[in-house]
Amino acid sequence: MIKSKKKILALPGSTRNGSANEGILRTIAALSAGTADMHIYSGIRELPYFDPDQDKEEAPAVVATFRRAIEAADGIIICTPEYVFSLPGILKNALEWTVSTTLFQNKPVALIVAAASGEKALESLLLIMRTFSAKIIPETLLIRGASGKLDKNGKITDEKLLSEIKNLMAPLEEMMHTNKEA
Repeated sequence: MIKSKKKILALPGSTRNGSANEGILRTIAALSAGTADMHIYSGIRELPYFDPDQDKEEAPAVVATFRRAIEAADGIIICTPEYVFSLPGILKNALEWTVSTTLFQNKPVALIVAAASGEKALESLLLIMRTFSAKIIPETLLIRGASGKLDKNGKITDEKLLSEIKNLMAPLEEMMHTNKEA
């Protein structure tokens, strides 16, 4: 049976150009190119602050675009830093715009936190994704000291990290194929 390429939407928690998170996601996109089409969503910085009053009838156009991107994806990868022992506000804001939907329900999701510490951001992300009823792959990835594992061009130089990323992607891709067949 030939498996078709699946669509992965990558949500970076950092909006800084050249961030370690961006480098990690670009590496994943390159590693997955033969089996999946991955789009790194750069529009979370365009989302307005979450306001439930703006979400009652029709969400703002940029929010609708964001939601369509999630809906069209077969799987999601979230790669984020940790800011002050939590998720970056911009990522939390983006996720809050999906609260009134079921977009993440049963959607395969891989979680990566690349930070100096990262435990609290990972805890927060796991809680949010469980609340959304996402299908979280068990191989979450906590990358401590991520900046030191990438070169100045954002390419991963750490072989152990590359292996961990491959171990993260295999179950995500399998879950995406299984999810569509069900």
